[in-house]
Amino acid sequence: MRASRLISLVLLLQSRDRMTAAELARELEVSERTVYRDVEALSAAGVPVYAEQGRAGGYRLVAGYRTRLTGLSREEAEALFLSGLPGPAGDMGLADAVAAAELKVLAALPGPLRDAPARAGQRFHLDAPGWFHAPDPPPLLRELAAAVWSDAEVELRYRRKDGEVTRTAEPYGLVLKNGTWYLVALVGGRGRTYRVDRVGAVTPTGATFDRDVDFDLAGYWREQADAFARSMLREEITVRLSPAGMRGLRFAAAEHAARRAAEEAGEPDADGWRTTVLPVESLEVAAHELRILGADVEVLDPPGLRARMAETAARIAALYARPGGGSGPDQR
Repeated sequence: MRASRLISLVLLLQSRDRMTAAELARELEVSERTVYRDVEALSAAGVPVYAEQGRAGGYRLVAGYRTRLTGLSREEAEALFLSGLPGPAGDMGLADAVAAAELKVLAALPGPLRDAPARAGQRFHLDAPGWFHAPDPPPLLRELAAAVWSDAEVELRYRRKDGEVTRTAEPYGLVLKNGTWYLVALVGGRGRTYRVDRVGAVTPTGATFDRDVDFDLAGYWREQADAFARSMLREEITVRLSPAGMRGLRFAAAEHAARRAAEEAGEPDADGWRTTVLPVESLEVAAHELRILGADVEVLDPPGLRARMAETAARIAALYARPGGGSGPDQR
């Protein structure tokens, strides 16, 4: 632990030119007294670190000194690709590796480029979880991440709607979608996807597997996500949409369905309305979702859904026709 801290101290001085004991203590999360002892240990080991007194003082390395400790380890090099996702990387237990990798890269940068991390951090930020999503990672995420990194076969205990099952799996990858973690694994030679928060136990079998070098995690996920979206949209309805309705369709329907409906919409009529076919999960769900669009959508088919929308519109009109509002027998 101390050896790692000493390396970090040297890299900090190399990347930032001069730092006070207080600044080093904050960065290394130790006391200033520990910093003093570490600096003495480095000097005794031949590292040319020295102290400057006065208001602008602090610790420096002798001009021109460059440590050879900037080589990235495999773990750090792999973790570096996750450095744009500090939260998810931390969830998988890679926060220290990411921090060490970033520090080594920073130390290797020439002086004029050392403000690059700060400039990027001031201008871009990725907030991966969806709104109102619990920030806590699934309990077994780190165990699964370790199995993914090491190509270790595991036995999963998984909760499904119809009960709990046990599967022997080859964990190929992890995917973070709208704040929810998914495991992509091969089970019996076939690709399977599991929600990590439904995994009840992860037990390594002691065996490893030979990863298919041609497996494309991003491509697999894309195909599975599209197939899932299509499977959920079992029915189709025909609607007319005003220009405002076309713009608001993405708020009232599934992303895949809204995109398809927009692409396949007919030419605008004399009033600017366009007719299109909208895939929906069910007529019940469609009746609920289309209410968001109000008078900017008209259901043309099927007749049953059109009648239901008309009934809902009539009830709303009657409710607001009463002066002053208030409860009544028609309110539900």
